[in-house]
Amino acid sequence: MNDYAIRAENLGKKFHIGAVKKNRNFREALIDGLKSSCRRASSLLTGHSKGFSEADETIWALKDVSFEIKRGEIVGIIGRNGAGKSTLLKILSRISEPSEGFVDIYGRVGSLLEVGTGFHHELTGRENVYLNGAILGMKKDEISSKFDEIVAFAEVDKFIDTPVKHYSSGMYLRLAFAVAAHLEPDILLVDEVLAVGDAAFQKKCLGKMSEVAQVGRTVLFVSHNMAAVANLCQNAILLDEGRATLKGEPNEIINRYIEDTYRNLSVPLALRKDRKGKGEIKCVAIEFLNQEGNVIRHSISGQTLIIRMHYKTFADRLFQNCRASIVVSRNEEPYFVLSTEVVDNTPLNLSGEGYIDFIIDDLPLSQSNYLLRSFIESNKEMQDRVFGAAELSVIDGDFYGTGKNYPVGWQGTGVLVRYSINREIKNRA
Repeated sequence: MNDYAIRAENLGKKFHIGAVKKNRNFREALIDGLKSSCRRASSLLTGHSKGFSEADETIWALKDVSFEIKRGEIVGIIGRNGAGKSTLLKILSRISEPSEGFVDIYGRVGSLLEVGTGFHHELTGRENVYLNGAILGMKKDEISSKFDEIVAFAEVDKFIDTPVKHYSSGMYLRLAFAVAAHLEPDILLVDEVLAVGDAAFQKKCLGKMSEVAQVGRTVLFVSHNMAAVANLCQNAILLDEGRATLKGEPNEIINRYIEDTYRNLSVPLALRKDRKGKGEIKCVAIEFLNQEGNVIRHSISGQTLIIRMHYKTFADRLFQNCRASIVVSRNEEPYFVLSTEVVDNTPLNLSGEGYIDFIIDDLPLSQSNYLLRSFIESNKEMQDRVFGAAELSVIDGDFYGTGKNYPVGWQGTGVLVRYSINREIKNRA
């Protein structure tokens, strides 16, 4: 019996990006078609044919990707935004066809690539469970035998006969994951959906994925949560600009990924390409200032720190109901979040260029280097998100007002907290 669940060899996927003219009439479309044919014929005669017009640009989302995954293996796929992770999973799910190379998949695939992928908004939760099961190739009796378990896991029993268009995003996510995980696929593909759920649900999902693997099924897990990848996966694959650069033990791959992230800081934030979002508003720079408003290179534990996020809009309009956030993390583990929406009820509207100051009165971080993640949205639509947008360097200070810093050689890093002790001191007679 074949011991492999997935084998990919020289896998590649390319996209052609070119200027597309909208609202053309028939005459314009016909003329453009004739011009394109003439250009292609000319290219053929001169030996420079590319099959597309010169205005087209070819982008390889994946290139020369080869790997083998054994049955029952949990493999994490990590990489920066735009590295090709989601494209790879879409090929494995047979949503997209590869442009070159091939992939052999041995067994039935269950995928959760986006929240509620494959759900029909007008159908009830019950109907969508059976619909997804049918898509996975399950018989009705098989789905019925797992139905109660799915509903219990998703915690939507009161709403199972309600159309899913009325579900909250959390309910949608829980039911989508429950269907994908409980219908016993041989291979389960999960693409970063755990970032949407709350902490309790994330823990529940991680436990379920571990159960799936223990009974001999295979799990591919795409995530920016390095702690989850390290704890859950037996191996990891690092994708960089569409290429699988490394496969091996998770901690080794994670360390390599973090090193690459720090190297990426040498590129000015405004020029960074590894970002997600609509892009009509972007975080173009991040500065660190002290209480006096002076730009600083290092911050000090216990002192005031101002993180200044410079933004720029790329559309001539006012962006309403915006939210800007900074996530402070180390080794991809978030320590705390700074967000405009939790400190002010006044709507945040942005236009043109400007900056937002996040003020931390007593910086609660011990000595180390931390990575910042920037995020901007408008009307709940993500405009810009950048992992590793800036590096925050912290040196020890008198955080507790005791005149003492941490001992030399103390290896811990993270959030500093105060404590109180209830104690009674008696004078002896």
